[in-house]
Amino acid sequence: MHPIKLATFALMKHGTINSSFLPDIQVIDIAEEGKGVGRSGDVVVFIDHAIPGDIVDVKLTRKKKKFYEGKIHRLIRPSEHRTESFCTHFGTCGGCKWQHMDYSAQLKFKQKAVVDALQRLGGVDTSAIEPILPSKKSQYYRNKLEYTFSDKRWLTNEDIQSNEKLEMNALGFHIPGRFDKILDIEHCYLQQSPSNEIRNQVRDYALTNGLSFYNLKDHTGALRNLIIRIASTGEIMLVVVFAYATQEQIHQMMYFLKDRFPEITSLLYIINQKKNDTIFDQTIELFSGRDHIFEEMDGLKFKISAKSFYQTNSNQAYELYQIVKEFASFQGNEIVYDLYTGAGTIANFIASSVKAVIGIEYVPTAIEDAKINSSINNIHNTRFYAGDMKDILTVDFVQTHGKPDIIITDPPRAGMHTDVVQRLLEIEAQKIVYVSCNAATQARDIGLLNEKYTVSRIRPVDMFPHTQHVENVILLVLKRHDYA
Repeated sequence: MHPIKLATFALMKHGTINSSFLPDIQVIDIAEEGKGVGRSGDVVVFIDHAIPGDIVDVKLTRKKKKFYEGKIHRLIRPSEHRTESFCTHFGTCGGCKWQHMDYSAQLKFKQKAVVDALQRLGGVDTSAIEPILPSKKSQYYRNKLEYTFSDKRWLTNEDIQSNEKLEMNALGFHIPGRFDKILDIEHCYLQQSPSNEIRNQVRDYALTNGLSFYNLKDHTGALRNLIIRIASTGEIMLVVVFAYATQEQIHQMMYFLKDRFPEITSLLYIINQKKNDTIFDQTIELFSGRDHIFEEMDGLKFKISAKSFYQTNSNQAYELYQIVKEFASFQGNEIVYDLYTGAGTIANFIASSVKAVIGIEYVPTAIEDAKINSSINNIHNTRFYAGDMKDILTVDFVQTHGKPDIIITDPPRAGMHTDVVQRLLEIEAQKIVYVSCNAATQARDIGLLNEKYTVSRIRPVDMFPHTQHVENVILLVLKRHDYA
């Protein structure tokens, strides 16, 4: 059955249109969070699970002065881009919100989103944009997933109408907008086998043996989170996060997992009794195997610990970094600054092509990973520094390490601090390769860099099929000085 359930009540009431409904809305675009975009007069209408090309009657759920929000009441004519969703959790789960739109259309609208952001927010000439690079895998492409235990399972309409006694414990994903409700997941199409088998076995063991699931409001319960990493090498890391479990409960669960899944390379656990789920300030206990796994890329090995950052689409990360290397067109004698270097993946990936790479990152543990990754690959021309970018990238720092010929920057979604942008303008590297997961903040920063740089090349990369997210790579070239 298609996930959109059509209501049966009439639009007309006493001969007039009910103010809670909008008839005959044509969907012309798609916005973040998978919502279709239509118009009613001068008002923009955001419609859950609608896609461009649909013509729908809309039941309104929210009315503001400049926009409305609603759901499909009746699908009058489906878009040519509409397809059947492949996941039974679609429509409730917060992930893969575009899976009801065929993949070629997803790529089209991701490219359009990049163009719109660059033109509208950065005043960028997008004639240099190249076709978006598709992901070779559109399912089972993530190397890391994190699940949450909860004793407050999200109930579907079928659950609510059922007369049966319901199991209220769940192991799955947060419901969008409901931090305390978890959707129990049976099969997730984001991570390869044995990810689903491990998650389902953990849940079944906990239910059979009476282990309590976490209560997100009261902060009680034995089991809190489950983190599964499966590397491109096939190595598996499993982290079980407990809260208020006894040592006996912990050991019994971990022995069960060791025996049931001997293929696990790294079996770890954490006891987290804080109010938040972050593990970066927690002690990680090794139960079995190594405390790390290895990823491989282009002949390089990358050590991945439980706290390590690594691009979650391993195969597409390689394609992304190849584009970075292509845009930079290294000659072999360059000094390169890699800003927001993370675990040094890009820095180590390009090291053999340049004279030296200087990596800077805010998170000290990531910098330690970066140094280790250079060491295990016998790379000797990288140096890494931890600290706030705007505080580290000073005039003295550049004088000490040499003026960069090329700067690679891959900031978080918020983009670069204005002080960092100003520093780049002062440094005047010949090229800047700007990698971003947020075209809007990238456009904002490029609007500022336009003072001295020209956009030369643009290439979007699809890292996350069936979502609105898109990476974008831009090559900026220093303008010639006018000495006239």
